[in-house]
Parts: sequence; C-alpha cells; structure tokens
Amino acid sequence: MTIKLSDVSIGMELPALDLAFTRADLVAYANASGDQNPIHQDEAFAKSVGLPDVIAHGMLTMALAGKYLSEVSGSQNVLEFSAKFIKPVVVPAGVDVSLIVSGKVTDVTDGVAKIDLLAMCNEVKVLGMAKGAIKI
Repeated sequence: MTIKLSDVSIGMELPALDLAFTRADLVAYANASGDQNPIHQDEAFAKSVGLPDVIAHGMLTMALAGKYLSEVSGSQNVLEFSAKFIKPVVVPAGVDVSLIVSGKVTDVTDGVAKIDLLAMCNEVKVLGMAKGAIKI
C-alpha cells in the first residue's frame, strides 16, 4: 500500500487501512509489553470498573496507527508520530475489531510531508491530534 512519495501534495487524501484485531491479539500484546492490566483481558473486571467490555491497550491502538504511517510511506521515511487517546477501543469476545486509519497531507516543506491522521473504530474517533511527518 506504499504511496508514490514523489506524488505527495498538500490536501492529498491517503488511502485508508483496516487494521483488524481480536482479544487474542490483546493477550499477545499484554505478554509482549508486560501490561497485564485486567481491563484488557478480563471482561468481568472491565465491566466492574465501568467499562462496556474489555478494551484495547492505548499503546496498541497508537502502534497500529503508527503502522499505518509505515505502510503508507515505508518505515524508513517516518520522521514523527504523535497522538492523544480520546476514546477506548472496545473489543467484545469473538469479534474482529477494525481500526480504520486514514490520513490527509496538510503541509509539504523541504522534503517533509505533514499528515493529519484519523483513527476510527465503529464510527468513533479514538485518537485525537494524531499527526505524523514523513520524508518524501
């Protein structure tokens, strides 16, 4: 899905990418990261603290948005990436959850393109102020 970097221009809409994951991916991420908070794996516990269900790790959500930048431009071209967590990604049992990430080029200066990212799950924006910069 890598775009032709020489074609990048201000206002360009970048193709969306659907990044699907399940509760099994949450367990794998918890084991890899060491973040064993039960809100990410234990449905009863998550609900007991007021969540609608198990939620994805915020850093997993952000990592997937970062993966989008790498997929679009090639990982060697990613210069910056930042975002704020604004809504949790709910991961019901037995369901593939889709995080759909897209981008729009907002500036091109001195060989660097700035990109505003949009990360949506079930039609809810889950990352705020998500931005990246890529070398073009």
